[in-house]
Amino acid sequence: MPELPEVEVVRRGLVNWVRGRTINGVDVLDERSIRRHALGREDFTGNLVGATVTDVVRRGKFLWMPLQDDADSYGPPAVALMAHLGMSGQLLMQDDSVPDEKHLKVRLRLSAREGMPEQLRFVDQRIFGGLFVTSLVPTDDGAPGGLAESPLPLIAEEASHIARDPLDPAFSFELFYRRLRKRRTGLKRALLDQGLVSGIGNIYADEALWRAKLHFARPTDTLRRNEAETVLDCAREVMQDALAAGGTSFDSLYVNVNGASGYFERSLNAYGREGQPCGRCAAAGITSAIRRDQFMNRSSYTCPVCQPKPRRGRW
Repeated sequence: MPELPEVEVVRRGLVNWVRGRTINGVDVLDERSIRRHALGREDFTGNLVGATVTDVVRRGKFLWMPLQDDADSYGPPAVALMAHLGMSGQLLMQDDSVPDEKHLKVRLRLSAREGMPEQLRFVDQRIFGGLFVTSLVPTDDGAPGGLAESPLPLIAEEASHIARDPLDPAFSFELFYRRLRKRRTGLKRALLDQGLVSGIGNIYADEALWRAKLHFARPTDTLRRNEAETVLDCAREVMQDALAAGGTSFDSLYVNVNGASGYFERSLNAYGREGQPCGRCAAAGITSAIRRDQFMNRSSYTCPVCQPKPRRGRW
């Protein structure tokens, strides 16, 4: 499933193409992809046709496009088009001349702009993702709802329950650390808790912990302040590195808005490298191989030498 860097790559691509453009038409080819819009196809289409996309916003893995009607153009946007990518959802900017993809689910026809594709297409092979219109509500702290070009203190209602992510300028380490210390769980479980810190998934949790030299089972209530700062700094670094590489693509299901794959998979130090040498240990002349452990119906990858398992751990 796409994690924060992959969704941010999509956001950055989308904003260049759709910001300020009006939705002139909507084709719903598979209603399963708008199932989260409880009022159905007609209401979904009615909310979109004639609306102008004012921005593209992301918090954690959540992505939304605030919409403005001409009648309400003097006030802040009240609704947004939410995009949930799921396991295989793709948002692609394409020209009318490009044939429909096999798994095309929803097509938005945009107002013309010279040199830009006319359509935003939602493609989803496994149909775990989808699009829906949601309300925008004020943020609890009065800060912008997420990363955007023109930040507003509004957030899509379905994203209002999640914490800020490490790349958010309004992220508070003090709040994160206080909440972290109150958790009686393992460190990786805490990093995956979207109510504590959003946007970190299985891949980047393993990579951040490897960089921080911390084991995934380290009890959170034993974590010192400097260790918490280190693991957050490492999470930021690894996600910024992934952004620079266009995200992590293990197959053709994750692509950016132009259909290109990311290349951060080539830079992974721990995730998916079971049995391969630990690069840090090898550089120090130490023989060690990456280990895989079962974790929450998934896997965790660590180096048993430079990420020693704690005597008292919580998985």
